[in-house]
Amino acid sequence: MANTHPSDPSSQTPAIQVIERIFKLMDLLASRQEAMSLKEISEKTQLHPSTAHRILNDLALGHYIDRPESGTYRLGMRFLELGNLVKARLNVRDAALEPMRNLHHLIEQSVNLSLRQGDEIVYIERAYSERSGMQVVRAIGGRAPLHLTSVGKLFLAAEDPVKMRAYAQRTKLFGNTTNSITHLDALELELSKVKQSGVARDNEELELGVRCMACGIYDDEHQLVAGLSISAPADRLDAQWLAHLQSTALEISKALGDAQ
Repeated sequence: MANTHPSDPSSQTPAIQVIERIFKLMDLLASRQEAMSLKEISEKTQLHPSTAHRILNDLALGHYIDRPESGTYRLGMRFLELGNLVKARLNVRDAALEPMRNLHHLIEQSVNLSLRQGDEIVYIERAYSERSGMQVVRAIGGRAPLHLTSVGKLFLAAEDPVKMRAYAQRTKLFGNTTNSITHLDALELELSKVKQSGVARDNEELELGVRCMACGIYDDEHQLVAGLSISAPADRLDAQWLAHLQSTALEISKALGDAQ
């Protein structure tokens, strides 16, 4: 048996030989879009044709394997059913909670998780400590306009330009502070920077004395589903926190199945 690290399940050999063979077959079929012949499967996995044939036929009984033509095999629809069950179980809040806490312990400032609802973002989770002073804490359930927040800008930047302009027309881009972006051309320029960098910022646009930075969280189809942000007093927001924010958002995205 190979010498493997106990904390890395992908490097371990199954205790039951037939399961190891099943894994080989599944990984091979998953790497190909088209159906494969038994001969090619046997050659690629180094399994005897009779062994591969027996396992594949048994898997076909449970719809884990399809046989589109006699002697050819591909992954079956059962995997789609199981994948959808796993996807439904993945909750962005659950995936984000522990990474958010770790980020908060590192920077000692408020970390927020937000979703888009209509023309606003909604704060659905936060990580902060009552013992740490000078933090900006957003209330869970609180709302704010998209164009005035860092996370909201992520969603606007990901939007079709026509829809983004429709948002501007609906909301009139009203401002909260003297720093608020209230003109379409200025917002378009800001959003082009967000698209280029993948990072959005709120420079005292929602609330004077508060600055934020945000990165996107993506699902298994690389769709933007949430935003992770750091809020801090304007004179304390540290540019060096950005790398930690980016790595945390990436960690959460991977937990949701994003592979990009």
